[in-house]
Amino acid sequence: MRDYVGLLKENGLKVTFQRMNILETIEKNGHMSVEDIYDEVIKVHPSISLATIYKNIILMVEKAVLVEVPISGRKPKYELAKMDHIHLVCTECGDVADKPCMDEAGKVFLALTDAERFVLNKRQVNLYGVCASCQEAVAP
Repeated sequence: MRDYVGLLKENGLKVTFQRMNILETIEKNGHMSVEDIYDEVIKVHPSISLATIYKNIILMVEKAVLVEVPISGRKPKYELAKMDHIHLVCTECGDVADKPCMDEAGKVFLALTDAERFVLNKRQVNLYGVCASCQEAVAP
């Protein structure tokens, strides 16, 4: 389990039970939509509102504690910020799988940014397609 108190403080955020629960829930379950996070957090704190969850997630994305993973045609999912990696996003079921960044991809990013004299601060790569489970579900 990560040090959520330190993580929040390092990023200039107050430590609140709402934020702690959101972070614990996301770490436990992986990529989650706001509604899925809410459904889990209210099991522990039934008085928390969906608006509070939204507000805290937006703030934690702005402060780089969380990362938003956009999903075409669906609501985005959120994850804890971590080392650079690639998302494989299924456009059928919305599943998101993390894959480590390959050295070759890093070389491509470096070449592109160097050519444009662009200083890269962080990278997020989302590859969209159909996962193996969804492919099997429609296979003849």
